[in-house]
Amino acid sequence: MQQPHLKILSENTRTLPLTDFMTLGKDTQCQLQLDTTEVSDRHARIEKKESAYLIRDLRSAGGTYVNDARIMEAYLQDGDIIRIGHHEMIFLEQQNQDGAFPMKSRNDVWNEELQTLANVAKTEFPVLILGPSGTGKDIIAQKLHETSERERGPFVSVNCSALSETLIESELFGHIKGSFTGAINDRKGAFEAARGGTLFLDEIGDLSYSLQAKLLRALENNEIRPVGADRNIKTDVRIIAATHQNLSDKIKEGAFRSDLYFRLNVITVSPPALTYRMEDFEELLYGFARKMRVRFSFGAIARLKKHPWPGNIRELKNLVSRAAALYPREQILESHIEKLIDKTLLKSDEKVVNDIPVIKEIEKQMIIKRLTANRGNQRRTAQDLGMPKSTLHDRLKYYDIDISQFKV
Repeated sequence: MQQPHLKILSENTRTLPLTDFMTLGKDTQCQLQLDTTEVSDRHARIEKKESAYLIRDLRSAGGTYVNDARIMEAYLQDGDIIRIGHHEMIFLEQQNQDGAFPMKSRNDVWNEELQTLANVAKTEFPVLILGPSGTGKDIIAQKLHETSERERGPFVSVNCSALSETLIESELFGHIKGSFTGAINDRKGAFEAARGGTLFLDEIGDLSYSLQAKLLRALENNEIRPVGADRNIKTDVRIIAATHQNLSDKIKEGAFRSDLYFRLNVITVSPPALTYRMEDFEELLYGFARKMRVRFSFGAIARLKKHPWPGNIRELKNLVSRAAALYPREQILESHIEKLIDKTLLKSDEKVVNDIPVIKEIEKQMIIKRLTANRGNQRRTAQDLGMPKSTLHDRLKYYDIDISQFKV
């Protein structure tokens, strides 16, 4: 396969394959020479970092821009537009060249979990995605499908909280004509629509208790019965489910079946809240800004980093959309940010409180995962998690984690 490359936009458009290290500037020693007055001698550098490419500004006078946002450094994504002076170039890459999962993070713990999904994607096992609202659970499900053996099949998503009990049963299993009022034709459900592909059951925690039993039978027997039908239909789907709710609490309350939980929970993925992965903030912001053609000043970005982001990545995307609508073709300054931030989320304690148990469970699992990898070595575990050893010691007490279980 081709190496990632730059498509240089000029009177004579050309492409330049990227090496592991490339300097851009006016100097004749630069791998990409840009001979104009507004370009510094050594203006910027693109270098390979593991399986990703990072662009760094080399203290240039005119600045380096990615998707119209001035950067000091940023990881490049497919389709990013780089501007140096009046020169523009597009970063183009071949996806998944080395079999890696096509999502990355600069947070070491979350990135390690993401990269295990390359192997997970190739299996047929169910995956349960647990995490706060707005953390991109649907994106993870899509990427699991795209890197699976079922990638040529359909990806069908059903929001289990969006429909009534009668409609959700028909949505999942289909119905035959005349089975209920309004059923004027036979209809295939999501299981049939996703045949040969992936069925994503979003907000599985909101599924009614009676439907949970029917879903469990469908998963255990690999067959469904459409509403009103007198025979079963064999299924062929891979199941990915997600919820922001604490399923352990719902099981204790009698609102979620433990047998369905264990049937779905073969492999668990726990995307952290945005505040737990702020290393990725600028890259996420630039990605949304590129698509919506919005530019943020350094001051605006610094102010955004201080926001608690209770709505996580979804809230960030909404803010960039709001900026594009309110200030088209303007650079977003720090003075604009107060108007762009959704303050109702900050005043709503209920949303944050609901997410706290999930966030705590994510932190606990991350600690357990690193302790296991480090065979109980607390110093290494604290370093991996980016926290002082004293803080880790407090977390071990808080989560009642027995360190002796991890020592060999």
